[in-house]
Amino acid sequence: MKHEMKLNNGPFKNIKNGTKTIELRLNDEKRQLLKIKDLIEFTNRETLEQLLVEIENLYHYPSFEELYKHFDKVAMGYKEDEGADPKDMEEYYSKEEQEKYGVLGIEIKKVR
Repeated sequence: MKHEMKLNNGPFKNIKNGTKTIELRLNDEKRQLLKIKDLIEFTNRETLEQLLVEIENLYHYPSFEELYKHFDKVAMGYKEDEGADPKDMEEYYSKEEQEKYGVLGIEIKKVR
């Protein structure tokens, strides 16, 4: 199955160049449909460029705070010299949404 998701320019470029291998999302109804080996077509919100990836694994956590303990910050899209703070994800998903749905680390590999 192929899923479609939008991404900001920074994370899109990090997936394209191969440094970001874990996509962070809320485990809402849409993401609960994801399965290993499914494809995701990411569309860059700024340039509308598209990128196809395959889901290699799915990691479920109750919060981004828990998820961040298990992954390398560069794999999650941070630069080596940047601090990785789970509160950064509150820009996209409220604490209430995180408590309601839990969160998901989507391990991906670029297809094209």
